[in-house]
Amino acid sequence: MNIWYILNGLILIFAISKVAMKPISAITFFGLLGFLFIMFNWTRQAVFKTIRDSPYREQKIRFANFSKRVLPLHKWTGTISLILILIHAIFVIQMYGLLLTNKKIMTGLFAIIVLIFLVVSGWLRWVKTTPIRRYVHWGLGFTIFFLIIVHIIL
Repeated sequence: MNIWYILNGLILIFAISKVAMKPISAITFFGLLGFLFIMFNWTRQAVFKTIRDSPYREQKIRFANFSKRVLPLHKWTGTISLILILIHAIFVIQMYGLLLTNKKIMTGLFAIIVLIFLVVSGWLRWVKTTPIRRYVHWGLGFTIFFLIIVHIIL
């Protein structure tokens, strides 16, 4: 098991514990659901890291087969997460307004912008994969991961 599984689990537990401390509203529901879809897609990073680092051929084959089965869902779960997070953002802006001085709103807006680019780059990779598109998609994936951590902490 590599570090990404542990980090994903810790972030998931932290996010759920923050949500469990307050009453569930539409804002919280759509934010958490979008987060879960993003984490589902992000866990593929942990799977690929396991494939690269594993010295055991059987484990590599098992994880590669799992990843191959999940691949067709990857772009759709990313798109669904974007839709859910946009709904979350609409509810937040309706309830609190667009306060650009609020750190939580600013990190959320920045995360939405990065998520839009991430989903678009994912669909462009599906049309034609190039090394540049792959690296851009990976970089955006890492960026969204850390932006979500900051957003959850604030």
